[in-house]
Amino acid sequence: MLIFEGGLPDGGVAIAGLLVSTVVAIAVLSQIQGRAPAIAGVILVYLFCVLIAYNGLQAVAERGFIGLSTGSVFALGAVGLTLVYGILKLVNFAHGDLLTFGAYAAYVAYVFWSLPFVIAVAFAMALTALLGIGLEKGMWAPMRRRGAGLLQFILMSIGLAFVIRYGIQFFYSTDLRSYGLNRSGSVGFLEDWFGITLGTTQGIVLVGGLIVLVLTGLMLRYTLLGKRMRALSDDLDLAETAGIDTTRVITWTWVLAGSMAGLAGVAAGAITQLQPELGFELLLPIFAAVVLGGIGNAFGALAGGLMLGLVIEWSTLFVASGFKNAIGFLVLIAVLVIRPQGIFGRERSI
Repeated sequence: MLIFEGGLPDGGVAIAGLLVSTVVAIAVLSQIQGRAPAIAGVILVYLFCVLIAYNGLQAVAERGFIGLSTGSVFALGAVGLTLVYGILKLVNFAHGDLLTFGAYAAYVAYVFWSLPFVIAVAFAMALTALLGIGLEKGMWAPMRRRGAGLLQFILMSIGLAFVIRYGIQFFYSTDLRSYGLNRSGSVGFLEDWFGITLGTTQGIVLVGGLIVLVLTGLMLRYTLLGKRMRALSDDLDLAETAGIDTTRVITWTWVLAGSMAGLAGVAAGAITQLQPELGFELLLPIFAAVVLGGIGNAFGALAGGLMLGLVIEWSTLFVASGFKNAIGFLVLIAVLVIRPQGIFGRERSI
């Protein structure tokens, strides 16, 4: 309890702990050479120990919970983006604006229609999924049949992003809006037991996001739909030859990507504020999470989003919060210099 309330008791214990953690980290790293995800996990744990030595467990844990909450938003957005890329090879620059669309859909349902917030979230996820399916049927699939190239798809996704963004701005202006949720409370047991302050809304976003991410990972790993998605990711033509209904799998891919984008948008709007540029501002960290985890790898996107959120928030222990995003991207660059394919990147996608 003393550690939580006032950091490490004295400098000697901190130095001893740092030395022990350094020796343990070197020993573990020497045994797991070539296993990038495990190495990244060990480095993250070692970084956690170093930060505790300098700042105390309370401050590091508090920033860590906030980082995981933010990282869960990145991960929710990144999973949908990387699924679409892995299967359709579509770099969808409009994905961030799907988050904005979901956030405003929940706003309409909760504020204008006075529906319960849980129902508003479900409505936002369903409506964003329908938008994704509509875009697939009306735009992406016809363009694939006509043999459109990478450049055409990129330009269309950028144009679509502006259409969605300015469409929202046309109806709701650029005014900052909020769901009106009570953000004054904090997670009681963390504050009472450990002295850690975490807002209730951030706590709900963290727990809810992690649950959805775990369920998504299990679905991709163990269900027939998840296996078919992996098959399409490996070779779409071969999967179709093998008898898989690729059109149906692609439709479900958009359902999953759209619903998770809608959920990520609502989560982002709940812990910040709603504005037409909400998703655009999140798009770069979401792309970073995709690249960090390994492009086209859904499990990598999950881990990449959470890791990016942790690094960004932990960096505020040393630098002003205005520079935290730069630190996060600095780490991204360092990882890519060492491992260009990302932490989870393999020849086999998803």
